[in-house]
Amino acid sequence: MSRIRIALLAALFLCVFSRPLCSATNEFLSVQVKQGQLRSTPSFLGSVTATLAYGDKVELIEDKGAWKMVAIRTIKGWMHMSALTTKTIALQAGKADVKTGATSSELALAGKGFNAKV
Repeated sequence: MSRIRIALLAALFLCVFSRPLCSATNEFLSVQVKQGQLRSTPSFLGSVTATLAYGDKVELIEDKGAWKMVAIRTIKGWMHMSALTTKTIALQAGKADVKTGATSSELALAGKGFNAKV
């Protein structure tokens, strides 16, 4: 009985600690397009399994030329390198207030049109 218990514990130990070494490179990429398509196969003809947003951080699983197998949360799929970057994209609000309105003189100029007289 104790040999079975030791064998089961050893198998559990190997499964838990060897999985990260075999399945992932621990390299992360960021989505650099507005909507990145995660595909089932490394081809633009592959079906889209998920759509990722700009700035999403994905883990590199496998490299096949310009196509990268990536994972985010529990979803895995292929993305073309043109939609990914090695840089970390940090989304944050600006520190200064942004002026969103136009003055009345700017509106008047825009109403006149932009030509040689203006």
